[in-house]
Amino acid sequence: MAVEAESYEILNVACACHFKKMGKAPTSIDTIPKPAPENRAMGFTTVLLTTFTTVFLAELGDKTQLATLLLSAQSGQPWVVFLGAALALISSSLVGVLVGRWLAGILPPERLQKMAGVLMVGLGLWLGLQATQSLLIASQ
Repeated sequence: MAVEAESYEILNVACACHFKKMGKAPTSIDTIPKPAPENRAMGFTTVLLTTFTTVFLAELGDKTQLATLLLSAQSGQPWVVFLGAALALISSSLVGVLVGRWLAGILPPERLQKMAGVLMVGLGLWLGLQATQSLLIASQ
């Protein structure tokens, strides 16, 4: 049963990561049968590995990785770039964890998921508008 709970949580995180990239609020995850409440508690190792895997896969090919690639190539000091990027990611992750914990205490999870989806769609539309404006200016 612990494996089922762990599999559900990994699937839940993977779906959330996918929806974050797509800018949609998770809805299909609600149709997956949830394990019994006593099996929902995850151990330290499970949380650590799930978090590492999810963040690692989400960051592959992201603009942060491309920026560090360019900075490393330009500076000729890859270890200094690695240290700076690692400290920046740790700091931004800390902000995410603290804000997420605070929001989880005042909002129901469903509302938090919908708000995140709306925010992602809004950011996507805003970036699309900026790209369109840049293309129109460049074509003139």
